[in-house]
Amino acid sequence: MLFFFGYGTRQKYLGAGQVRTCPRCHNTTQWNRMSEFKQFTLFFVPIARWGRRQFENCTICGAAVA
Repeated sequence: MLFFFGYGTRQKYLGAGQVRTCPRCHNTTQWNRMSEFKQFTLFFVPIARWGRRQFENCTICGAAVA
């Protein structure tokens, strides 16, 4: 019997966020709103998702703020 399963972290783009000054790269840009969760798949179908969180990240360096 052959089973295809997977485990990993997925990110989803939710839209444009606020205009902020990044604490890491010190650039002022519009950040992206993101959603992130961990999931388990079986035969490429998501079975379980957990650890959901929403955050914004810098479009230049990738720094994240919750």
